[in-house]
Formats: sequence, structure tokens, C-alpha cells
Amino acid sequence: MNRTSRRRISAVATTTALAATTLLASAVTAQAKGVDLSNPAAVAAAPDHSCGGVTDSDRAVADRLNYQLTGTLRGYLTAYRVSCARAITEAVRARGLSERAGVIAVTTAIVETTLRNNPNEEDHDSVGLFQQRAFWGSFEQRMDPTWSTNAFLAEMLKISNWQTRPIGEVCQAVQRSAYPSKYQPQSPDAQRIVDALWNGSTTGGDLPVSGNWDGGAASNVGVWRNGMFHLRNDDGSTTFVDWGGGTDLPVSANWDGTGPDNVGIFRPSTGQFHLRMDDGSLALIDWGGGTDQPVAGNWDGGAAANVGIWRDGKFHLRNDDGTPTYIDWGQAGDRAVSGNWDGTGPDNVGIFRPSTGQFHLRMDDGSLVVLDWGGGNDIPVAGNWDGGNGGPAANIGIWRPSQARFHLRNDDGTPTYIDWGQPR
Repeated sequence: MNRTSRRRISAVATTTALAATTLLASAVTAQAKGVDLSNPAAVAAAPDHSCGGVTDSDRAVADRLNYQLTGTLRGYLTAYRVSCARAITEAVRARGLSERAGVIAVTTAIVETTLRNNPNEEDHDSVGLFQQRAFWGSFEQRMDPTWSTNAFLAEMLKISNWQTRPIGEVCQAVQRSAYPSKYQPQSPDAQRIVDALWNGSTTGGDLPVSGNWDGGAASNVGVWRNGMFHLRNDDGSTTFVDWGGGTDLPVSANWDGTGPDNVGIFRPSTGQFHLRMDDGSLALIDWGGGTDQPVAGNWDGGAAANVGIWRDGKFHLRNDDGTPTYIDWGQAGDRAVSGNWDGTGPDNVGIFRPSTGQFHLRMDDGSLVVLDWGGGNDIPVAGNWDGGNGGPAANIGIWRPSQARFHLRNDDGTPTYIDWGQPR
């Protein structure tokens, strides 16, 4: 029987001292916020500038999102970087533009500086969040997050159909980078960050789970919100289970091999799974940590399910005797998922690739099945949605945060839609 899927730089640029520097046309040796612009070594060594101060909410957003990101910032989203994203987002809102404009701007800043207000001339005379060159404005202007964001937005608004064109294309049209393909892969993470900041939210919002909560033939869905599971039964009623909190990530499976599926959390800060048994008791398992993505499934064919993690393209699955099974599957930016895809033997693994909207599912014989379903900011789930039509095979689905809607794929390829949770 299937279990749920889960979720989930700092390419800090190497500073180089330039032989000559004239950042401003006047070539004055003025101090610009503590940086002597006439001194190349001082410019190159200057620390990142504030984006307006770090708040407790910035820390909470960083803690929650760090393990959900899939791109360059996965595991490297600091409170400082969130404060810079917040400065960008606030400038977009103050201008009366849509959330999409914020996503475009944050995507650009992720690629250009990994969301740092960088005063160092690392590419000609480029500085600031967007690595804007001297012809954009003075050093002081380009280092001001509000000014630089508005300068970026002014150029963005000149782009035809910026509201509907792929985000990466809009970023490139403004920046005119030598590496245009770098923007689009970072847009899902920019969407997650802006979602968390747009309405002042301090958490990443609901996270989806799936499982057979009431012992019927089919799997059902649920969400985990601030330490509470909201599980949907077949009759549409809700079962509430308090379990976990903070920056935990939800999992679900039949941990004790009897009755319906149950819930659990993976705590990245300790690398521990906290699993709830049918009688409400707790089982602790040390497995993984850091930026690992948790999964759960019946890996060795026993009565009970077990845990696992996905790290850098490799699954580390825990068998009942505590030994690991390793499976290479997927690549950076993917999201891990698990289920009994072919209806025979133990559960298997797969990944969801947001950049293409494709599931890459591994069969028991090691072969690959690719299914198109969802994309972008969607979060994958898996379950036996239609009761298997008499068979035990699991299928795929996604939860779309902007709609709080599950899009579940039945065995015949048709969708079932279930509204569950809160949009974010």
C-alpha cells in the first residue's frame, strides 16, 4: 500500500580585486556607505550590505522554507537572505504590482547574487541585489534595495506580456545575461519565498500528505499545518492529529503493520523521525538530517512500512533490520516520492521534476515510467486513489498551494480534484 511523498549556494561568488575602479563618472574618492570606491581591495573585500534589518519572522521563514527549496538556495536560505527577499517584495507591493512581479524580481536576485546585497565589483562594475552596472545609477542607488528593485521593475514593465511569458524569459529580457538559461530553474523557489512573504506569513503554510486513514479500499489526502494533521476520510469528514511542529516535515505510512496508515514527522535539525503508532505512542528513528527530503514506504516486503530520505539524487531507505538500501534516482531540484507503482512486491521510489512537470517512477525491475502531471510550485503526493480498481497499484498526484487543491491521477489517466487545506 502506498505511503505519502514529501517534501522538501550558496554559490557565493569568488571576489576578485579589480586593477582599476571608477564606479562613478566623477571618479571621486567618497565613502559610499563605508566602502572607499577608489580602493579596489576595499571594494572587493566589502561585506554584504543590510537589506533593512533581519526580523524574527525572517528567521522563521528561513527555517521553514530551507528544506522545501529545490534549487540553488536549498539548505542555504538564511534570515538575511529572507530579509533581502522581503525588501524586494515590499517594493513590489508598494508599487501596486502583482505577486508575479515579485517572483520575477526574486528569481533574478537568486541568480545574480543568491539574494545578497553585494557591494563587491565581481562582474565589471556590477553591484547590489541585481548586479546592476554603473549605467543603472550611482553606487548608493544600486545598493539601496528599494531603489534597485524599482529600477528593475521599471525595465520589467517595458517587456511585452511580462504577466504571461515564462519567468526566465522576463528576467533575461531585463538583465541581458550571458547565461539566459539560469533564471527559469530558480523560479519555483522564488515562488515559494514570495508566497511566504506576500501576505506577511511567517510559515510556509500547509504541507500535503496522503494515506489510508480509515481502512477503506482507497487512499485519501490531508494537510499538516502548524503541528496539526487535518486528514480527510472517505466520507469527507476530518480527523485531527496533533503531531510535531516548527520546521518539521510530515510523513505518513503504516508504521506498525496493522490497521490504517498513521502519521509522523521528520525533524531536519536532529535527523529524527517521530512516528505515531495506532495507540498514540511514539517511535523515534535516527535517519538523515539537514536538507534531506523524507520518504516512507514498505521497502522490504514486511508487514510494516519504514522510513527513508532522498539526498543529492540518492535514496537512503531503511529496512526493518536497520540496514540501508541505496537507490540512485533523480537530480538536483527534484522532489522525492514513493509508492507501489506496479502493484507487486514492495514499494518503490520516484521523483517529481517541477521544471518539467514530470514524475519519473522506478519500477521493481529498475525500469523508468515517466508521467506528465503538474509542474512549477506543485508538491507531489502518491496513493491508491481509486482503490486500485481491484488492484494494489499506487498512482500520482500533486497539491497546488495557490489553490489548496489536490489533482489526483486515476489508473485510467483521468483526474480527481479535492479541495483541502488553505491556499498559500
